[in-house]
Amino acid sequence: MIGNLMLLFSLTSNPSLPIESLNVAEGYKISVVARASNVRQLALSTEGTLFAGSRRAGQVYAFIDKNNDGVYEETRIIANNLNMPSGVAIKENDLYIAEVDRIIKFRNILPLPAQTLPQYEVYFNNLPKDRHHGWKYLKFGPDHSLYFNIGAPCNICDPAPPFASIVKLGSNKALSLVAKGVRNSVGFDWHPLSNNLWFTDNGRDHLGDDLPSDELNHAHTTGLHFGYPFIHGKNTKDPQFSTTLPINHTPPSYLLGAHVAPLGMVFIKEKSSENKDTQTLFIAEHGSWNRSKKVGYRVVKLTIKNDQVLTHQPFISGWLRGEKHWGRPNDIIVDQDGSLLISDDYAGAIYRVSKH
Repeated sequence: MIGNLMLLFSLTSNPSLPIESLNVAEGYKISVVARASNVRQLALSTEGTLFAGSRRAGQVYAFIDKNNDGVYEETRIIANNLNMPSGVAIKENDLYIAEVDRIIKFRNILPLPAQTLPQYEVYFNNLPKDRHHGWKYLKFGPDHSLYFNIGAPCNICDPAPPFASIVKLGSNKALSLVAKGVRNSVGFDWHPLSNNLWFTDNGRDHLGDDLPSDELNHAHTTGLHFGYPFIHGKNTKDPQFSTTLPINHTPPSYLLGAHVAPLGMVFIKEKSSENKDTQTLFIAEHGSWNRSKKVGYRVVKLTIKNDQVLTHQPFISGWLRGEKHWGRPNDIIVDQDGSLLISDDYAGAIYRVSKH
């Protein structure tokens, strides 16, 4: 950075990615619409500016569609040198960023200043400083509270609250537990009909290639315990902690498979449908890092009816070629035109998926 000027990047100045190798569900097309280093969670303003956090890069981005053509021709870095600012959320015209140990807020983020970095304030700073599973996923819920995860500071341990949980901040900035026994959730959304919270959770490591399964969970009320560290998946008891299994353990709604690393997820809010009680859910599988044969590295589509998963199938695959990968999908949101925007922190890209 030179002085206070924001760094600017152009999509056309970046090397191309082999998106022609991606297998996309019939009737859909995919394209690269933005590039940025280590791009993670996405948030879209009402006027169309796209924001994204990062993890290793320590940066927050704004992507600008200058020609109103669905491609973000200009990328601005609006914050630098932050502590794993993975989570982003926008409410009205205020942008919220989750670092490891605090949440910061950019008031009236748009329009962006022409020559200087926008200023932020500390919104909430009473969070653990542990970096292990310390990156956050951030969304405003139907009750207007700000929800985020606080991951377990370990692979397997029994940490004191608020670790291993999903929490929320109300307007009074009081932190309250929403779900307990959650090892590392980096994706959640609310069911379009019930407004119940659904979330992904990444299972523990070092129990082999096929155990335990990563999870899709459903919190039909607050305060439920989802098993960690005592039990994983439906009934995989932990070798170290299973003797103290909680009485009110809530099993997952669906098993996604071991080590697929489910992260961002989004329900599709159908405007009209013959079967309104059947919902579509997309989940980004970031992919395994220590399995002997890699799995994940794809986006999957689930149909859900009466809180039961009916189908689970690949929607986009091909980031993994044999045992080598060139991309890792991370988060998914729905644009105003109904297309999907998908971040990829490994390839440093944002994709748009739309119908032909």
